[in-house]
Amino acid sequence: MRPVYIIAGKEIRDALRNRWVISATLLLAGLAFALAFLGSTPTGILGAKPLAVTVVSLASLTIFLLPLIALMLAYDALVGEAERGTLLLLLTYPVTKGQVLLGKFLGHVVVLAWATILGYGAAGLAVGLGGEGADPQSWHAFGALLGSSVLLGAVFVAIAYLISSLVRERGSAAGMAIGVWLLFVVLYDMGLLGVLVATGGQIHEQLFPWLLLGNPADIFRLFNLTTFDNVRTFAGLAGISGQVNLSPFVLLGALLAWIVVPLLGAVIVFRRREL
Repeated sequence: MRPVYIIAGKEIRDALRNRWVISATLLLAGLAFALAFLGSTPTGILGAKPLAVTVVSLASLTIFLLPLIALMLAYDALVGEAERGTLLLLLTYPVTKGQVLLGKFLGHVVVLAWATILGYGAAGLAVGLGGEGADPQSWHAFGALLGSSVLLGAVFVAIAYLISSLVRERGSAAGMAIGVWLLFVVLYDMGLLGVLVATGGQIHEQLFPWLLLGNPADIFRLFNLTTFDNVRTFAGLAGISGQVNLSPFVLLGALLAWIVVPLLGAVIVFRRREL
């Protein structure tokens, strides 16, 4: 495993030199602070804890922003180095293609996790420790948000690696990455809504909960907005949580599967690829 850690360390240092870590952290922190303090304004009237409101706001932000950051961070991880010739040079060292891919993946996930935890964590601490404070359940919900956000980022980093292993040009990889983001963040739910309307809602009882597992963004949304009572009530999902009977452990397992399957596919494709 030592080559994997060495390559991961190189990716982290490259991200630091390229300002990726600083830029992503500042972006996430700035948006998180804005949503946290603007969103917590009406909590006194609604009777909700400010941190619970922050969890709802950050969950919505994460679904749109974090997948895009992850895809843009890693879409050219393999194809970009192949175009520059540095990947061939790297493979002259005593490392396998699988070790290279896993090391680069680990490095990118650490970069994204650092930016997410630091950016969101600062906003959460500011809200939770100030004003009305937060109850233990709100802190648990916020901790779950941080952990699941890292998992969601890892999902789209893994998908980006699969894309990067399949194509031969960086431009093609960038186009596919944007297409994947549109599919999972925008189009999938629109298509699912269209199916529900077309079938008169009859598909809901049998297939709807499992169709949600086909989209990692929906898994993330369900996990964060239906697991804890105070967050679920404020998010307006108290009704759907009783109909979509998926436990938090099933949802977390589905997110982990969304990491493993694309990453395994990327390893298989990359091992067979001729440089």
